[in-house]
Amino acid sequence: MNLQRRSLLAAGAMSVSLASPSLLAQNQKRTVKVCTFRVLHGLAPYFYQLFMPSNIDVEVLTFDSPTDAKNAVVTRSVDFGAMGIAAATLGAAAGEPITVIGAFANKGMGVIAKAGSNIKTVKDLKGKRVGIWPGSTQEVFIRERLRMEGMSIKDLEQVRVPFGEMHTMLARGEIDAFVGSETAPSMSISSGVGQLVEYPYGTRMGGLNMVLTTHFEMADKNPELVRTLLTAHRRASTFMNDNKQAVLDMAVSKLGANRAAVSQALQASNVEYVWNLTPAYQAQARAYADQMLELKQIRNLPDFKKFIDTRYVKDIS
Repeated sequence: MNLQRRSLLAAGAMSVSLASPSLLAQNQKRTVKVCTFRVLHGLAPYFYQLFMPSNIDVEVLTFDSPTDAKNAVVTRSVDFGAMGIAAATLGAAAGEPITVIGAFANKGMGVIAKAGSNIKTVKDLKGKRVGIWPGSTQEVFIRERLRMEGMSIKDLEQVRVPFGEMHTMLARGEIDAFVGSETAPSMSISSGVGQLVEYPYGTRMGGLNMVLTTHFEMADKNPELVRTLLTAHRRASTFMNDNKQAVLDMAVSKLGANRAAVSQALQASNVEYVWNLTPAYQAQARAYADQMLELKQIRNLPDFKKFIDTRYVKDIS
């Protein structure tokens, strides 16, 4: 039995002590639907089953669009949803019944230029063709980094590029650089196609990226299930940070990700699995919403008393 297998079995055994006693006592089977985004930093739900009570099955639905994940939560097509802070903030600002119950993943971004080019810093992006997906978390971050350097998005030739095509377009020379989501940055680095300009975490938003959400009604009417899910999420996040090989294997298995690219991202610590809504994390979420408002991506700020619900992370801390 290899080390990874032993780690997974040990983690599964731990689930008995972590489960909610009353849920176990009920002995009533239930399926909990959790959706996530098809990216390396969206993998945590695939580990939840290891830490769930024996009577709860986790069904993971994977989307290519954060908006689809947000809509699934709002319509209660799923019980819980992981998505970018951008999609969650858009929904909350529009008055949709979505609330953040936990942190999910940080980092997972990268500014990448063609290998061998003279683009070494954010300032060097001036006048270059840069792949950016409009309305994304990455766009908000690069706009803030440009502002910090005395520049604006108008100093670039912004090219609308989906995340899944950024590496390929850079390789073909159709863009000079991109602001992407893992594993595209690490794919470009590990293949020799690209070079790292920076990981754009030096703003007041830190490495904020994905959040764990649910519908208002779930948060208010099913506290026991929310606590159970969050406990599994906390344990899964800790397990993933401590077991990179398990994350690597899961990314290849579930996402069809390139093994070398995932290995590069993990070695660079460009993905961080998190769960706690710390005061610093909440401040970053507010700073992010301020940026969205300034960019006119939202018309008003969300009601943060409803948008970020810290009750349950406090319960399991």
